[in-house]
Amino acid sequence: RRYSRPFKEKGQGSGFLISRDGYILTNNHVVGDADKITVKIHDGREFEAKRIGTDPESEVALIKIKGDNFPYLPEGDSAALQIGEVVVAIGNPFGLNATVTFGHVSAKGRDRVGIANYENFIQTDASINPGNSGGPLLNLRGEVIGINTAMNPRANTIGFTVPINMAKQILPQLRAEGHVTRGWLGVVIQ
Repeated sequence: RRYSRPFKEKGQGSGFLISRDGYILTNNHVVGDADKITVKIHDGREFEAKRIGTDPESEVALIKIKGDNFPYLPEGDSAALQIGEVVVAIGNPFGLNATVTFGHVSAKGRDRVGIANYENFIQTDASINPGNSGGPLLNLRGEVIGINTAMNPRANTIGFTVPINMAKQILPQLRAEGHVTRGWLGVVIQ
């Protein structure tokens, strides 16, 4: 006689606080369909998080933990990035907490990568491994300039991040509505 247990899938990713009152940016694929979201911050405390909004089209998600006076990262200007600029990726790859890698901006405006419908990725050679998804990409001033999203499976030295300016544009809709509404024009150009 066999007994079957319900299957529970667990995953992990990264994220970063963007405000003192507990708002956290991450990737949609990190929290999108999760039944329960637990956030562990750098001092070891754990919080149950609430999903505020997700946007699968851009791979951005917003979650929130209860509390206040959290340390948070300042947002930079991803449009001001220069090719060759040194950047730092922070995340939790393979369960290794607070891993920091550095590299350079290899390209900007990468599209047709096949990750999301709205692609405008920053390409970097800073190592982005499984578990880094949702973590911040920082400039050397400590400002967030991207959300680590994916690596190229054929070349672990090619990573892609969502520019923070793109996330800042959709953040108000994620906070207010929980999703992003975009207009479509029914025109085909030939």
